Amino acid sequence: FGGAKLSAELGGMPLGLYGAIQLRALDLPLNLAVCTGGGPDFASLGFDCIALEPEGAPQSRSLALGIAAACAAGAQAVLVALADMPLVPAGHYRGLIAAFDGTVIGTQANGVAMPPAIFGECLFEELANLTGDRGARGLLQAAPLIALDPHHALDIDTPEDLAEATRQLKADLALGIQSPD
Repeated sequence: FGGAKLSAELGGMPLGLYGAIQLRALDLPLNLAVCTGGGPDFASLGFDCIALEPEGAPQSRSLALGIAAACAAGAQAVLVALADMPLVPAGHYRGLIAAFDGTVIGTQANGVAMPPAIFGECLFEELANLTGDRGARGLLQAAPLIALDPHHALDIDTPEDLAEATRQLKADLALGIQSPD
């Protein structure tokens, strides 16, 4: 991306906070964010922040840190969402929660299983032991999946992705799909 991706502006606020606002709309009992230095202020939205150590560690390390914090808080399930997927509507998260059977449920866009996903505590150890930068996608291959419009599944990895997200956000706002506040 060439810089502090989650601090880049989308919808008049940092990219990372946009998705966090959608999650806060769910009124979950615990909100955790695994954060790097210099990123958006997730704590201002009521998230408990966990420092990613070492800085630049792979996605599996973020998962392990988040799972450890969720376990310490007595969580029975975790909803895993990525801050660089800001266009996922709160309604999609609600659909995942409603369909969750206690084991696992994920998202599907363009035939690909992906987060956001919910994992029951029976998978916490497996999540905590993942390695590399692939995340939990492998655990979703046999899971039930809820479809997400591919435009809302946009993962921001380049400035061009951010420009596309800005265009999609404007279209969504015009349709009343989601709001940045």
